[in-house]
Amino acid sequence: MKNYFALNYTGEPFELYGTAHFIALVIITLFCLSFLYLRNIFNEEQKKRFRRFLFAFLVLDEISWHTWAIYWGVWDVNTMLPLHMCSVMVWVSAFMLLTKNYTAYELVYFLGIGGATQALLTPDASGYGFPHFRAFQTFIGHGLLVAIPIYMTIVEGFRPTLQSFKRVFIWTNLYMIPIFFLNLVIGSNYLFIAYKPEFTTLLDLLAPWPWYVLQLEVIGFAILFILYFPFLIKDLRLKKQAVTI
Repeated sequence: MKNYFALNYTGEPFELYGTAHFIALVIITLFCLSFLYLRNIFNEEQKKRFRRFLFAFLVLDEISWHTWAIYWGVWDVNTMLPLHMCSVMVWVSAFMLLTKNYTAYELVYFLGIGGATQALLTPDASGYGFPHFRAFQTFIGHGLLVAIPIYMTIVEGFRPTLQSFKRVFIWTNLYMIPIFFLNLVIGSNYLFIAYKPEFTTLLDLLAPWPWYVLQLEVIGFAILFILYFPFLIKDLRLKKQAVTI
């Protein structure tokens, strides 16, 4: 059992797109699809309880990671401050689950799904394969960042708007400015805008620094638009029907 929480894990390293990776992605997908059923059976009290369950699971997962890192003496301000987009979205998601705040939902819908999906496809488990704690923690945390806004959309009836799309894109770019200067000061790589990560990511397909940062702008805009697109189509159809009537 100790080996599953050990810093120097002696088991198999994480295999990108291996069997365990595939199973983890399937489980997360099925969990999200289950919301189509839950929306038909949940009353308001059950929705509240489920939000609290998601909140507790998400926060516990995040705290367990920091606790593990502190225990083994690998917690570092250069890597573990809650400044990466997914780390920020953990706490924004937690706040949203407790308050049903719509502004928080906008951020979590676009940045939670957009960022965590990429993290699930190319996770940083630091070489720890299943059943090590870090592998479970990585997929649970990022899986919840995808599942929570989908739950709020399907079951709770929230939805993004065109203004949501604009606001999130603008605020994301504004957030990058202080992070860029912080990276310069302390030598960190938050948001991965100082250099490409050492582990395999989709950034490996892009140009060298600093040009890939500009490419990220285009890709980020495209991802946000794709996430808004189903609602854009719905709005255009309703508008067309209204004009016809």
